[in-house]
Order: sequence, then C-alpha cells, then structure tokens
Amino acid sequence: MKDDNVNLLLKGLDFFGIQLTDKQSERFIRYYKMLAEWNERMNLTAITDERETVIKHFIDSVSVLPFFPDSAASMIDVGTGAGFPGIPIKFIKENLHVTLLDSLEKRVRFLDHVINETGLTGIDAVHGRAEDFGQNKDYREVYDIGIARAVSSLPVLCEYVMPFVRIGGYFIAMKGSNIEDEISGGRNAVSVLGGEIEEVKNFRLPFEDIERNVILIKKCRHTPTKYPRKSGKPAKSPIK
Repeated sequence: MKDDNVNLLLKGLDFFGIQLTDKQSERFIRYYKMLAEWNERMNLTAITDERETVIKHFIDSVSVLPFFPDSAASMIDVGTGAGFPGIPIKFIKENLHVTLLDSLEKRVRFLDHVINETGLTGIDAVHGRAEDFGQNKDYREVYDIGIARAVSSLPVLCEYVMPFVRIGGYFIAMKGSNIEDEISGGRNAVSVLGGEIEEVKNFRLPFEDIERNVILIKKCRHTPTKYPRKSGKPAKSPIK
C-alpha cells in the first residue's frame, strides 16, 4: 500500500478516535495486498482502487466502533464477503471474539488465508447460510453483537442476524443514506424478531463525504423459534 494511502488510513481512523499501532497498520497493509492478489483470481470486491479500498472498506468498516458497547466480547459478521466489516474490526478490537459467516466457500478460503497470514487469534471463518446457522444451537442467541454491511432491506437483515444475538446484545446494521422509509417499513420485523430500535447514528465518512447510517437494535426478547425461516424465504417474503 502506498505511503499516502497508509497516511489516509491513519487520518481516517483518527477521525473516529482510533489510533493504530505499528502492528495494526502492518496488518491492514498485508490485508490489502492479499485482497488485491486474490481479487485477480476471484470476484471478492468490486472496489479495487487502493484509495477507495482504504475509505470505503477499511475506514467504513471500523466507523461503527464508537457505537460498540464497552462490554461486548463476541461478534458475528453475517454475510461478511471479503471480510468487511469483521476483519478490520478485529484488527482494532483484538480481544473481541469474531465469527465471519459467508455462504460462498471460496470466500471463506480467502478469509482463512487472511487470518493465518496476519496471525489473528480468536476469530473463525465459517462457511454456511444465515438461515441454517441461525437455527444451530451453537450459534443461536450467543453473540453480544451481530453485524451486517449488506445491501438487503432492514426486515431481511433482521431475520438473518437477530437470531444470533443474545438478549441484551445488539444488532448493528450498517446502512447508506435515505433510510427513513426502510426504518419505518422495518419496525414490525424488528419487534417480531425480539428487538427494539434504540438509536440511529448518522455521520459522513471522511475524505469523500459519503453519508452513512448505523441502526442500533437492542435484543430485548427471544427470537421466535420459527425464525430464521428456510433458505431464500427471508428475502422472498420479508416480514411485514
């Protein structure tokens, strides 16, 4: 990674009150190198420009950390793709136990490679669908934080992620701009799945003035056992 983009990363994280150690900086640099190499062989991300990767993947991923509860000890990143936001968050929150869940095996192979090459511990990459793992007793309602940076609508994301979150924990939904209609249309799904919208944080990513919204949903009740429904059902028939 070029020096000016390393400096961009340092300045961008400082914007969110995060100062990197030399070891953390080196991990981000190695991560970018692996991302660029593997992206030539498989479609990991449409964003390939180095500067854009720093802003739209690395800085964006860790922009949610100021909203994490101090007591959070475990997190699952549902539909992590190339590891966003889970791996950058793990680089910063080294004591946080992280599960990366993705439905595509080749992406999980990449994630395993990144984990091994960067020397991370307390992190697992798992191949599977949220609809299946959300019904697995080893994963259901055990995480302090469930997170997703996917493009699906809020009701769909809630059904994918809320079953993983323990009572008292949080689902953190990372969203772009213009989310008012999505929130109003998703409130019932949030309630049905055992949550309550506690707060919506609006901010802009530095350097490119990109609007972001983070929806903090507290898990207040057990998710009914019928959720998540079988594969494909949440997206085809979202909870109204």
